[in-house]
Amino acid sequence: MTVERRGLGSSRTGTSHWWRQRLTAIALAPLTVFLVGLLPVLAAATHEEFVEIMRIPVTPVALVLLLAAGLYHMKLGLQVVIEDYVHGEPVKVGLRIALTLATCLLAAAGIVSVVMLAA
Repeated sequence: MTVERRGLGSSRTGTSHWWRQRLTAIALAPLTVFLVGLLPVLAAATHEEFVEIMRIPVTPVALVLLLAAGLYHMKLGLQVVIEDYVHGEPVKVGLRIALTLATCLLAAAGIVSVVMLAA
């Protein structure tokens, strides 16, 4: 089977990249609704109520999933911007490396923060 028949384009990754971006967008919809519903509750909560809410297993799991899906979705989108609008291969490679490192750093910081709040 040739590359053209599979619809992957010249880089052979276009379709999978497109699907991953759509799947993260679908995952973000209910997670964002959860966050929007949770924020007013947390804003009005006392410290003890906040701790109780964060100890419900669904809360930290949903927040970690929101962080992971949101950051991965962001990385996918910014990667397309870099590939489409940055000229010069060394700059493009450097920006993609920086984007990956920044995304990993933000994910680690966010997940550690949620775990610390839930503990």
